[in-house]
Amino acid sequence: MSSPCHTSALLLVFMALAVVGTEQSDERSCDVIGDETSESQMERALLQKLEPLSHMRFNVTVTKGKTENYIYQFRVCREVNSTSHDYGGLVQTDRQNGKTTVIGRINETQVFNGSDWIMLIYKGGDSYGTHCSGEKRRAVIMISCKRGVTASSFSIISEEREKEQECFYLFEMDSSVACPTENSHLSVGSILLITFASLIAVYIIGGFLYQRLVVGAKGMEQFPHFAFWQDLGNLVADGCDFVCRSKPRNAPAAYRGVGDDQLGEESEERDDHLLPM
Repeated sequence: MSSPCHTSALLLVFMALAVVGTEQSDERSCDVIGDETSESQMERALLQKLEPLSHMRFNVTVTKGKTENYIYQFRVCREVNSTSHDYGGLVQTDRQNGKTTVIGRINETQVFNGSDWIMLIYKGGDSYGTHCSGEKRRAVIMISCKRGVTASSFSIISEEREKEQECFYLFEMDSSVACPTENSHLSVGSILLITFASLIAVYIIGGFLYQRLVVGAKGMEQFPHFAFWQDLGNLVADGCDFVCRSKPRNAPAAYRGVGDDQLGEESEERDDHLLPM
């Protein structure tokens, strides 16, 4: 009797896992406006670049006096509330009455970038009432480069709703996904310099240990090939002396002491009185 019960329990577990997996796979992602064939390679690359942020949720609360008290919820290329199936990527909730308004939907997405920013636009939100000729809302999210930070500083900048058309909500946040790729490749000159410095270090350290531990040298003789480098230094000094000097080595000094021209050479006749008579 226990075997059928055990089998039924396993089947229920597998069915539950299958349902969970199906729900996870059904989670909707960003759909660029237009047919899939019209998506450019750049748009697909940017959506893939934003993928690390898709599992994160962002909230910001805005309070203006007693009339406006909202919570804005945002997800990158995912629905804020996947159970409602409304494609809402950025949703506004009124804290006073609990009313929820979709600002922008992920099935009407535009994305483009610059050198250190990515602009994400969700269109197709719920319609305005008396503002903006009753057009549909849209959310503009500016993602700026900040290295070392996956995502931070999500905030609302402004809501432009005083125009007749093209109204929007503007948000901003910081993320490293918007940063350009750093070129970490070393140049040929750097590689050669590092290699040369490493060889020099190995030569000096290895030669020093050999001279000290094997040969038993002391003092300056511990330096590898000390006699060779000493002679080489003398030869270089002689070469420098030979090339750089502009005057012959044996030339008389150009400077003469004070009064040398007055002394002259005394005549031998002046010494005659010193001779014995």
